[in-house]
Amino acid sequence: MSSKRATLADVARLAGLSPTAASMILNGRPDTRLSQDAHDRVNAAAEALGYRPNVAARGLRTDKTLTIGFISDLVATTRFASGLITGALAAAERAGHVVLVVETGGDPARESEAIGAVLDRQVDGIIFATMRARELFVPDIPASTTVVMLNATNAKHPTSVLPDELAGGARAVELLVDAGHREGIALLGQNDDVEKDLFRSATVARRVAGIRGAMAEHGLEFVAEESIWLWEPEGGYQAMRAILDRGPAPRAVVCMNDRIAFGAYQALGEAGLSIPGDVSIVSFDNDELAAYLRPGLTTVALPHEAMGQRAVELLLAGGTAGETLVPMPVVARASIRAAH
Repeated sequence: MSSKRATLADVARLAGLSPTAASMILNGRPDTRLSQDAHDRVNAAAEALGYRPNVAARGLRTDKTLTIGFISDLVATTRFASGLITGALAAAERAGHVVLVVETGGDPARESEAIGAVLDRQVDGIIFATMRARELFVPDIPASTTVVMLNATNAKHPTSVLPDELAGGARAVELLVDAGHREGIALLGQNDDVEKDLFRSATVARRVAGIRGAMAEHGLEFVAEESIWLWEPEGGYQAMRAILDRGPAPRAVVCMNDRIAFGAYQALGEAGLSIPGDVSIVSFDNDELAAYLRPGLTTVALPHEAMGQRAVELLLAGGTAGETLVPMPVVARASIRAAH
């Protein structure tokens, strides 16, 4: 058998129909008025010949290549944020599109190269994604190109998909209140400089606002707050140690992210305090390691897969939706206990 790629004409010839009729069937055109037998013959011929539509040729006819450009900083190589790509791939597949993923490492020069690379391939639109939700600089792009910002914001490209941090922050406090905690609640990680710097985080200010709003709604105040510049385990450990050194241990702690909570776990353990027996903890992000802490960490998750799916849906719809907020689900584990 020849290795030459089967054409539409080959399929039509084997099925005994015209190329036009075969094309309508293969493209799923509704109301073709062709018999079921004709459909069966065309589909059987396509399968027998190994026919695959010529996407490039179709793109010339329809001005659509069924390809989406996905440009990220560190999303592809970071397990924590890789759900953004997973969700985008799933939504694109359902829509009959493929995704061209290019990672820049956050290098501005590589960002310009990445944009050129995807535009050269005539993608139907570009999704810009970041590992950490932040304001993103985007080089000039032709106005005709549909752009969606994923876990990112940009003044020139207002269509964005972000986690609903305001509601998520409030939900973390509600989890403690629902467990009866109304006294002795501490906050680890809030930082005024981080809240004001959109290029470091476009959403943390909303998370803090949600936390403080829920505390005020229930007439509660934090017994202690520790600011942390770098949200890593060491910062959480030092912050928790500082609170313990000053006085009685809190009854519950809200950590601004899971990595801070990791450090708080260690400091509380060294002090002979148990979680959640002595101290309940709630956090954010659903970092992969949250499930492996003992006890498991209850956290308000970043909905990365749902965000990736929504970004593709918005892009294929024309990318004119403004800001879209995706709910942050609670992942309940064992780090919260009823107050006693």
